[in-house]
Amino acid sequence: MKKLIYLFAFLVFSACSNKEKQKEAQSFLDQYTKEYMRLSAAAAEAEWGANTKIVEGDSTNARLVERTGEAFAAFTGSSENIETAKKLLTEESDLTELQVKQLKKIIYIAADNPETVSDLVKQRIKAENAQTEKLFGFTFKIDNKEVSTNEIDAILKDEKDLAKRLKAWEASKEVGTGLKTGLVNLRELRNKTVQALDYKNYFEYQVSDYGLTTEEMMNLIQRLNKELRPLYRELHTYARYELAQKYGQAEVPDYLPAHWLPNRWAQDWSAMVTVEGMNTDSVLKTKSAEWIVKDGEDFYKSLGFPSLPASFWQKSSLYPLPANAGYKKNNHASAWHMDLQNDVRSLMSVEPNSEWHETSNHELGHIYYYMTYTNKDVPPLLREGANRAYHEAMGSLMGLASQQKPYLEAKGLIAPGSKTDEIRSLLKEALNYAVFIPFSAGTMTEFEKELYAGNLPPDKFNAKWWELAKKYQGIVPPAARGEEYCDAASKTHINDDAAQYYDYALSFITLFQLHDHIAKNILKQNPRATNYYGNKEVGNFLKEIMYPGASKDWNSVLKEKTGSELSAKPMLDYFEPLVQWLKTQNKGRKHTLSESV
Repeated sequence: MKKLIYLFAFLVFSACSNKEKQKEAQSFLDQYTKEYMRLSAAAAEAEWGANTKIVEGDSTNARLVERTGEAFAAFTGSSENIETAKKLLTEESDLTELQVKQLKKIIYIAADNPETVSDLVKQRIKAENAQTEKLFGFTFKIDNKEVSTNEIDAILKDEKDLAKRLKAWEASKEVGTGLKTGLVNLRELRNKTVQALDYKNYFEYQVSDYGLTTEEMMNLIQRLNKELRPLYRELHTYARYELAQKYGQAEVPDYLPAHWLPNRWAQDWSAMVTVEGMNTDSVLKTKSAEWIVKDGEDFYKSLGFPSLPASFWQKSSLYPLPANAGYKKNNHASAWHMDLQNDVRSLMSVEPNSEWHETSNHELGHIYYYMTYTNKDVPPLLREGANRAYHEAMGSLMGLASQQKPYLEAKGLIAPGSKTDEIRSLLKEALNYAVFIPFSAGTMTEFEKELYAGNLPPDKFNAKWWELAKKYQGIVPPAARGEEYCDAASKTHINDDAAQYYDYALSFITLFQLHDHIAKNILKQNPRATNYYGNKEVGNFLKEIMYPGASKDWNSVLKEKTGSELSAKPMLDYFEPLVQWLKTQNKGRKHTLSESV
């Protein structure tokens, strides 16, 4: 009897003790979160201004970004906050799971801005702002005439004259030359900053957000490249022969010259193919740019999501600047969660065409993810995707869904009953989704691993970039590109979203897994011909994934909702009919890519 009394007393004491510790932890979390939200919102507002109004020679925005960035860094990296979080985590078993996740997030955030190396943090913030200004303030020129990136992209998409294509491609790379010194400096500052909290390098730090080591992440993406290599190899051979014919070249090159492809980085070749009955440009060009974004909103609303807030339309920067604007803006589409609450915005340069139609649906995927996990059950510190790839997966999933034939027919963007070639439709999609994997999980990821973890010498930057592009993508430059160039730095993310481009590769694998489940288990439709529009069950499925944000483990979320862990199989199944068709088309043609990477 006495033992039972003692046991009961112990349990009561433990419960009370746990509650006290949880109360202590919550008090710290509440205070931290309040200041975190205030400072992050101020920093986001400053960065928004710096990205939407770039005036040559005016450093006002840059100074504001530096001040707000330094204030945010000083708070999140403060030794007091780090030590308090670490101390509370020594009694992790007494805290709630949600409290533990938030405390670990605080330490992760701190590693980017530790107070112990505050001078380094300030230098890094200043260097990042200078790099961003140089990147987005660059004036692109062809034959000494200023051109926009949209104009360069249009040439690479449509032009058949190889000389004109070469000029456009070379113009697109000029921006990298002036960014090399800044990239070298940023590599050093980023590495040293996170090393203060015991990360080996900045690449390892970014990967750790997935709960993986560098080795585990590289093994994962290598597996994806290996699984998708047979499909990519057939696409590469097909493209070499088709483009040689298009450009009137008698000799088919073993590797694809970069300027032959319809994208500055050879990451998307889908413009090579038009699908009869699927070209929406003829309809979309009669619409306004605003209609494109409104149509995206309509798609989400049909699934049961709410209207976008009025502030989205008031505060976003959605359309190209007028020629007489007197300033520039970031030309890379993005979505912003300004205050971790209800201020959501998008930065785009929407024009009425099929590419922007898909991009708008993609960016709104981010926006609706923000809106959905902004709820009472998800603390602000965990208002993120289940992992970073989930955010991209949601956007890309809706981009894919918005381009499928039944959906386009239902929306009136193609004529009902239009005859289409299903294989060519698959080919066009594969030239986007499958072609992207060797770039994102190969060239980009391997380069950044070498940059940060391998301390790649600056006089090897361009050589390494093209070595990887050849290995993974089968792409070569039009002519020798010496180390006076820095072609990697022409890619936005190398500069301002560093060491995490594998997010996009993992997002594509995730999106096909989600799409496969939606098509087969909810819509009961062929995954290659779906129409999500108006289906509230699809909307509920997506909301259930979005709602927890980062408060639940990403692996468990995927397995719970689809029944399996991350797998390339749904993506491979999706393109299986195309593989067989490509093998027939490529019969007798020379394959130059190895069967494995």
